Amino acid sequence: MNRRLFIASAAALVGAPKLVMAGASTTEYTPGLLKEKLAAGETVLVDFAASWCSTCKRQERVINELRAANPAFDENISFIKVDWDQFGSHEVATSRKVPRRSTLLLLRGDEELGRIVAGTNSDEIKALLELALA
Repeated sequence: MNRRLFIASAAALVGAPKLVMAGASTTEYTPGLLKEKLAAGETVLVDFAASWCSTCKRQERVINELRAANPAFDENISFIKVDWDQFGSHEVATSRKVPRRSTLLLLRGDEELGRIVAGTNSDEIKALLELALA
């Protein structure tokens, strides 16, 4: 294999997860959105994040990798990102006792299925997402 072909192939493989994720979406939170999704019977992963938070960015990368590897996550979970700087003291956070940014909540109806606070371990986040498939 010549060097140029190898480099081009490697670059394509690195970008492949981003292409797969192009169809998957995360919805930015607006007031009332979460209640609407839960009332419709959807399972929702709520990601309380800040743009400047390195832990939040790591969680996002892990979630995107897991979503790319398992399409069932996107088929069964609605993903909502809550801007902590804008909504950290809003009802969406206070009513669920969210302690800080980098908190992930998995919700269905009135039930909290699971929670991770500041965790970035891929296996832990995968286990949380798999709760939605059960």
